[in-house]
Amino acid sequence: MVGYKKSVSVFVLMCIMSVPCVYGQGIVHPSIGTEVSTPEGLKVRLVGRHQQYAMSMDGWDEDINSPKSINIHPNGSKYYVNSLEGCRTIAYDMATHKKLAVINHRFDGSEKELWAKPSGLYNFTHYGGSDGLNVNAFMGKPVESCFTHGGRYLWVPYYRRTFDINAQDPSAIAVIDTEKDCIIRMLETGPLPKMIATSHDGKTVAVAHWGNNTVALIDVSSSSPADWHHKKMLVVDYILPLNYSTTVSVDRDNGSGYALRGTVFTPDDRYLLVGCMGGTGGIAVIDLQNGKYLGRVKGMMDNVRHLVIRDGNLYLSINAAGCIQKIKLDDFLQAACRMDGANNKLVTVGGWQTCQVGKGARTIELSPSGRYAFAACNNASKLCVVDTREMKLITSINADSYPVGLDISEDGRYVIITSQGRSGGGGNAVDIFEITYPEPEPITKEGMAALNVKDDASSLSDADSSAMADSAGEGADAESATAKEYMAYAGGGLAVILVGLLAYKALHKKG
Repeated sequence: MVGYKKSVSVFVLMCIMSVPCVYGQGIVHPSIGTEVSTPEGLKVRLVGRHQQYAMSMDGWDEDINSPKSINIHPNGSKYYVNSLEGCRTIAYDMATHKKLAVINHRFDGSEKELWAKPSGLYNFTHYGGSDGLNVNAFMGKPVESCFTHGGRYLWVPYYRRTFDINAQDPSAIAVIDTEKDCIIRMLETGPLPKMIATSHDGKTVAVAHWGNNTVALIDVSSSSPADWHHKKMLVVDYILPLNYSTTVSVDRDNGSGYALRGTVFTPDDRYLLVGCMGGTGGIAVIDLQNGKYLGRVKGMMDNVRHLVIRDGNLYLSINAAGCIQKIKLDDFLQAACRMDGANNKLVTVGGWQTCQVGKGARTIELSPSGRYAFAACNNASKLCVVDTREMKLITSINADSYPVGLDISEDGRYVIITSQGRSGGGGNAVDIFEITYPEPEPITKEGMAALNVKDDASSLSDADSSAMADSAGEGADAESATAKEYMAYAGGGLAVILVGLLAYKALHKKG
């Protein structure tokens, strides 16, 4: 009888271990220490992680729940991870990777002192009327984030307020004081905001609303949070009508107009460029000097996801095709200036350089020198590295499936990515990679500050490691790790185990 029980236990364990193979084809979980290098001497090494997919593995962290994005503080002292389904932002120490704080995006409606005065730009049309709902009582699902005031504040927009199941009414932005790691201000914003960016002069924050083709501009020129306010909402061609059910969810990642995503200010803050992941694509151009939407520039590949400007070049990640594209910024702007926002709102520009990386190219960032571009490739479950001089893929390394967010430290030494996951497996992980360059990268002012922070991550011990607490839209990139999907995953596993036990008992009786 003891032997029988032992055999059954072993069989059950084998069934459990086989579930990911049945329900999560292609899921990748690389081991700490995994490393790749190029003949020229660039080396990428996985040195740590935070994850919530296996308690028995390194880096278990119960606060990592569908991590969407990562932002490293400009001074290199810590980093913030937005846990979308966990409705929280987690702060970690950059030197030890230990958890410093957990900021919960949960409000009971009593936090009136946190809220900025309503701008009048965003109105509730589905909630908060006769239903008696307090629209300021909700949990927020944090998406991206950006720093203002030299890193003092972190701005975090919410994909939606939890009661708004189809993200069709105004969402919100939380502002975190990075010295105290707590929320000190709340502002309204449009439906389904995703990308947020700060102007170079530090006076304006821009928010791209994936949900209805609009862009918010917020005045943050004051050092006092009480003075921050919305100053304008701009429309990219048309406002998408929103009249979905309030009881049955729909797919808001697809079919959301232009699905505005990547957002970047030009170096002189004259223009704001916003990538159109959906619709007929292109990049929307906003003239900030005149507060006017000019039109869309096309000519690049469809499904633009992320935008970066560096050293006179504009870089794009192309999600569906899995590519990075590059063009001279002046060439792009010369074409954009032919648009007038009225009769001529669409131009095409050629001359793009293209590098194939991995399917599902999402967030991209460049090293301090600008020579290397790092890309989180979702479908490929890889971190890819491109030589930007030749626009050539030089190496890639496995990452926890499926990566979406990415940031690089100011000194270029670390690249951290978030793997959000999909139905049936993958994700729920934050991977920390150490980069060794063939030649020293230039040290910026911010990078010098980062070097002054004690950093022992490159020599993490086993104890340290274990303690470290699709085409038009992003599809599973938004709210993938739902309870329903995990129940299906678990149910599938139980079914496999049950069938296995019945088969075993039948064989045992015959024997």
